[in-house]
Order: sequence, then C-alpha cells, then structure tokens
Amino acid sequence: MIDCPTVFRKDSTWYMTYLVFNGKGYETWLAKSSDLLKWDKLGKVLPFTSKNRWDGNQAAGYPALIDTKWGGSYEIPKYLNHYWMSYFGGNTDGYERGTLSIGMAFTKKDVTTPHPWLRAKNPVMTTNDPDIGYWETKKLYKSSIIWDTTLQTGKPFVMFYNGVGDTSSKKSWVERIGIAVSDDMINWYRYPGNPIIDHGTGLSGDAVVQRWRDSLYIMFYYGAFWPEGREDAFNRFAVSKDLIHWTPWEGDDLIKPSQPYDIKYAHKPCVIKWNGVVYHFYCAVNELEQRGLAVSTSLDLGKSDLHFQKVTTKLKR
Repeated sequence: MIDCPTVFRKDSTWYMTYLVFNGKGYETWLAKSSDLLKWDKLGKVLPFTSKNRWDGNQAAGYPALIDTKWGGSYEIPKYLNHYWMSYFGGNTDGYERGTLSIGMAFTKKDVTTPHPWLRAKNPVMTTNDPDIGYWETKKLYKSSIIWDTTLQTGKPFVMFYNGVGDTSSKKSWVERIGIAVSDDMINWYRYPGNPIIDHGTGLSGDAVVQRWRDSLYIMFYYGAFWPEGREDAFNRFAVSKDLIHWTPWEGDDLIKPSQPYDIKYAHKPCVIKWNGVVYHFYCAVNELEQRGLAVSTSLDLGKSDLHFQKVTTKLKR
C-alpha cells in the first residue's frame, strides 16, 4: 500500500517522499519527476532497522523545513548543515500497530539521492511525555515541521502532528491535530492549548501548512467519519494569522471520493502551486482497500497531451 506524499523541489526537479506498507510496517521511499505528473521511484530513505530499536518496524517519514510560501520554491534548506525529516515509528509488526512515537532523522548527503538517513537514538515525542494531552495518549501519527522566521509562537520550529487518545472502539477513535515547538529540532514542547483542530468525532490529521501573502497561513488536512454518519475520508483546509488559532473552512471538501480509485478515501493532502497551477496530491483508496497516490489539478490539463483533468500516478515497488 502506498501512502502520504510529500513533495519538494531541488535543482529544477521535483521529488516526493512516500510511504510503502508491505505487511510488516512502513518504510519511506523517494521518487522524482520533471512535470509533477509522471514519477519514477528512486529507492528507500527510511528502511527497516534492527528489531532492537524503538523504530525497527515502522518509519513513516516527512521531510521538514520545506519552503512554506504559497507558489514559492518548495526547496528544503539546511539547518546546522543537515537536512531534516521527522517520522513516526514503532517496533511492532502490522499496520500502525503498537506504540507509535515521533522521531527525527537527518543527513548531510544529497536529499535527491536515496540513502538511509541517520536517526536520533530516541524518539523526540512519545505518548509518555510529561506534557502529553488527553487527546494523544495512545498513538502519535504524521508530523509536519515548518521553519517560522517570524517567531509567531516564540520558537523558530513548529511541528503540526495528529494523535489519538482513547481507542476502546471505532466510535471513540478520535484523531485531532496539535502543535509542538522547538529551538533546535530535537527538544520539543507541546502547545498548552492543544488540540488546535478538533471536530469532536472521527479523524482529523496530516496537516501541511503554507504561507499566503505573508499574513495568512493555510493548513491543508484530511477529515474522516465526520460529521456523524459520514463513512468516507476527504481533504479540507483551515486558516490562521498566528499558527495557533485556526478557523476551519465550512464549505465544500477540496477533494472527496469521486473516482473508482478513490471511492472509499481521498485524503492525506500535499498541495502546491506551480506556474499558475495548483497540484493537490493525496492518498486514494478504492473499495478493495488498495492504496495509491493521485493528483488533482486546478486547471484542465486535458488541454495538453494528458487528455484528462485528474491524473492518477501509482508508484509500484
């Protein structure tokens, strides 16, 4: 199963990290593209490690510090002469089984070349931390980190992440989005007003933040099983002036199930604007629970040689 695209740019070429679940756990892979539509797989960047490590069987990675400007460069800067990637990990076999914590990986090497990134020995955030919130006591999931030079939170690094608290039943499985802040990318402190996105039921997660016209932030995220009675997954957005207080959009979904390949879930967004076109990447799940990556565009690319507006790109191992 293919999951969770993260797109960035370097030297006029586009790159994407994505997750592969092969029955054991998540590994993180890298692909490249010249046009954001046709993608070639390159190899692994967070492979399985020793079973003795806390993250031996799960390493779901998300490159950090990507340029947040809407329509900007989408490049990744170095911090302390390293590139950075946060990830959630665990050492239990199976799909998101067992304890899941957030770890940090880094490399001095070229981010466009597949190679195993180095990892901090211990997770940087866990469900046993002293500042843990009621809404995240069971599992921690996707993290997305921005470099905020305006210090809206008082710290330069801001992490958006989702977690789940009580998991006694499907009805009580509620995922919410919170933030944590850091001075050094290793020591993280939760915002005391968490969660910042809470729909009260179902799932809300996988936040990706972009900066629009310097004064407004846009958070793309997915929802599932809300409002009450809804059984699909879809992509939404919220806006903020300070990265802390967010107002969710109340209009139509940005992306929702509409095609055979995403008829069950159309979620987990990565949205960019390039040369006047918005590319909305997401995870598409069909009726058979098969997962692939898809992209929807704001202009009708069928006027080119594609012949259709919505293009699905499946990354096969």
